[in-house]
Amino acid sequence: MRIHPWSLLPGVLLLVLAGCSTTPRQGADGAAVDGAAGTPGGGAGAEISTAGIDGEDARYAGPWEDPANPLSKRVIYFGYDNAEIAPEYVALIRTHARYLGTHPQVRVTLEGHTDERGTREYNLALSDQRADSVRRVMLAEGVRADQLEVIGYGEERPASPGQSESSWRLNRRVVIEY
Repeated sequence: MRIHPWSLLPGVLLLVLAGCSTTPRQGADGAAVDGAAGTPGGGAGAEISTAGIDGEDARYAGPWEDPANPLSKRVIYFGYDNAEIAPEYVALIRTHARYLGTHPQVRVTLEGHTDERGTREYNLALSDQRADSVRRVMLAEGVRADQLEVIGYGEERPASPGQSESSWRLNRRVVIEY
């Protein structure tokens, strides 16, 4: 029995196509690499990547984004008309201070806030005092001063816009912003 060379063509094509990989190779930087030229990006058969719907790349900024991580808790609440840190928030501040101490390149802003009661000037001063209270604890825990920025917003950025004690309680705060 004689086999015609053209009858082998489908089998040969199948073998050739089976040898082609659909998984892009990655370079040292993790970018897709074109198999033919060994360069990132788009040669024939290169993987196409697209940005998110809103046009921003989804990136992991840090452990404070993980709800399971203690660093995700970044708000310290205060009592009415004072800047004293309640005992239940000392451990939270120390946790952030330990992180900052081991990551000297990381900077935070301590944003102080008040409720709407009081004059604008008084609330700005009180919000500064609250943020400075958190700053002093962090400095005592070994955080470098150049890692901390303090800003007081007063009543300008309420967490809750209502005019009740439950809303005011949420507005008396310092937020640790990475």
